[in-house]
Amino acid sequence: MINITLPDGSVRQYEQGVTGMQIALSISEGLARNVLAAKVNGEVWDASRPIQQDATVQLLTWNDTDGKKTFWHSSAHLMAEALEALYPNTKFGIGPAIDNGFYYDVDFNGQAFSSDDLPKVEEKMQELAKQKSEYIRKEVSKKEAISYFTEKGDPYKLELLEGLEDGNITFYTQGNFVDLCRGPHIPNTGFIKAIKLLNVAGAYWRGDEKNKQLTRIYGITFPKAKELEEYLHFLEEAKKRDHRKLGKELELFTFSEKVGMGLPLWLPKGAVLRERLENFLKKAQVKAGYQQVVTPHIGGKQLYITSGHYEKYGKDSFQPIKTPDVDEEFLLKPMNCPHHCEIYKSKPRSYRDLPIRYAEFGTVYRYEQSGELHGLTRVRGFTQDDAHIFCRPDQVKEEFKKVIDLVLYVFNALSFEDYVAQISLRHQTDRSKYIGDEALWELAERQITEAATEKNLKTVVEYGEAAFYGPKLDFMVKDALGRRWQLGTIQVDYQLPNRFELEYTGADNQKHRPVMIHRAPFGSMERFTAVLLEHCAGNFPLWLAPEQIAVLPISEKYHDYAQEVFLTLQQKDIRGFLDERDEKIGRKIRDAEVKKVPYMLIVGEKEQAEEAVSVRKKGEGDLGMMKIADFSAHFESEVEKMLSGVKVGEN
Repeated sequence: MINITLPDGSVRQYEQGVTGMQIALSISEGLARNVLAAKVNGEVWDASRPIQQDATVQLLTWNDTDGKKTFWHSSAHLMAEALEALYPNTKFGIGPAIDNGFYYDVDFNGQAFSSDDLPKVEEKMQELAKQKSEYIRKEVSKKEAISYFTEKGDPYKLELLEGLEDGNITFYTQGNFVDLCRGPHIPNTGFIKAIKLLNVAGAYWRGDEKNKQLTRIYGITFPKAKELEEYLHFLEEAKKRDHRKLGKELELFTFSEKVGMGLPLWLPKGAVLRERLENFLKKAQVKAGYQQVVTPHIGGKQLYITSGHYEKYGKDSFQPIKTPDVDEEFLLKPMNCPHHCEIYKSKPRSYRDLPIRYAEFGTVYRYEQSGELHGLTRVRGFTQDDAHIFCRPDQVKEEFKKVIDLVLYVFNALSFEDYVAQISLRHQTDRSKYIGDEALWELAERQITEAATEKNLKTVVEYGEAAFYGPKLDFMVKDALGRRWQLGTIQVDYQLPNRFELEYTGADNQKHRPVMIHRAPFGSMERFTAVLLEHCAGNFPLWLAPEQIAVLPISEKYHDYAQEVFLTLQQKDIRGFLDERDEKIGRKIRDAEVKKVPYMLIVGEKEQAEEAVSVRKKGEGDLGMMKIADFSAHFESEVEKMLSGVKVGEN
């Protein structure tokens, strides 16, 4: 018999070799009907895979993220089966689950294929799904695997096999389709009820432009037809809110091939928006005891070797910059933390000096593959609202809680109300990608968990999501369309202080290591702006809007008065524009609405006579006539109300 520990902490005994599905059946038939896979000791398995020893088991359904990923990965295999049936001699690259659905990279071997063919593939997938074919896992030797795909003539699977070790290779079969796959998969194809293939794109094999370009087919599936209908409606809404579309319409940012892919150019209105966000956080940081620092965009290669970033991220970074000095190499900085370590190290520190909090809006660079670039959400150069807190071990939890307050202050001011704090820990068994002492890792993981509990945060635990140097608390935020984004992160790090030999003199007059807390409430200015833009559909909070007012004179006769109104409000730091075009007032109002300007101030004969403005608010209509001073007070009151949420540093 073996002991199975369930998520509620209860322990049940089963015979060795019990499967996740059998465990589900022992609880209820209703649960078993909905089980897609099982998480065994933190690793997702097929629900039919035997468990041979004591384990912690979570039964996964459609309601679980890992359940959906398993469902969608299995759907990719179903699509591949349909494609192979319709297009013989097709070869396959990789077919993973993604955040919403799946894709498969396909080589059609010269056969024509376009988006017009997607309905035919959907129809075949529906036919195959109804056969309820089981997904069957089989362990094979490397020799067998090579023999199979050599005979099939599939160069992509053969290349993938080169990187796999004998004894760790599995095939999955459903119906007439066999694939090299690690799994896991759902029990059978019958779970897949609703199918939609979304689009076709080109993708170089393994993301390398030197390789052959394959056809990437994206799709999504659901266990119920109604869920597909809701998703397609969501897609239409998402198109309207696409930050790339809104960014162009609102003149916030652009890209240039000559400047380089993934390197955004902020236009004047976008620069104002970004500056307002930065100033908002800087003001809060000053109150919370942070000191602003500035570091270069490059650093010596040795700096990143010391930090470990070169070993872990060297392949994803821009190549070293060589100078006339033969032995000198620099890197575009991938992270700000090594620079901040050197600032800390610039003079002796005492225990009385700690905590020291360094903040910087520092621009960093990562060489993302061209196929992965996407507007502002995935770029090659981005600015982090970075800060590093150097503190004593006894200060870690208190400092961590203060950073939580700062993150919540940001969310409150920007109307991000639906979020979960994800406690990101090491993988439970594979420790290969992490550095540092086991005991310090355990201490850091405990401190993060306790801080989140004491702040009454709604939390989830995700294993394998920690940074290479320490665990973290990631804030997973749902936007207005229900999409989940990772915004804001806090990390506890006992490793970099060791690698950089950071010290402070303690009360005992001995040398001690400080602890680092890394934090970024926005994450990056680019990604945060993109998410915020889509969340509010370009209707920014009043305090943040690049253009807060539009002054609209009814005719040329009132241009002088309109200019006076505009300058008066500009002196009160109310931003906007004066529309002196020779257009009817109705057209001016419509254009200001399209530009998503919060307030329109209309001036004509009556307004000029009474030194007032007629106020129109976007989304609410006419608010009546106000004296200029009264409007200014109304405006300031609204802004103050928006920013009067959580106090920074509140415990």
